[in-house]
Amino acid sequence: MVLPGLFRLATPFDLIGFGIGVLGLMLMNLLWWALIIGLGVWLGIKLLRRPPSHTAAGQSSDALDILKRRYASGEITREQYEQMRRDLER
Repeated sequence: MVLPGLFRLATPFDLIGFGIGVLGLMLMNLLWWALIIGLGVWLGIKLLRRPPSHTAAGQSSDALDILKRRYASGEITREQYEQMRRDLER
């Protein structure tokens, strides 16, 4: 049924007249799913390559680094440094 103007019934093939066509819709659908899958893969890689969280050993070495800096800057004496280092190494 053909009606004049805006009241014409639309069919799926009417998009061909607007320059996009059925092939264009299929390509847009393919691009959409490629984007969704690509984002999923990217997110998965980001989550799997996350740097390891600080462990007790990591925190201990951080504390030793701070202790070494304090000793090097003269903030603590050698005796204090040795005692604190022994405490941290336990």
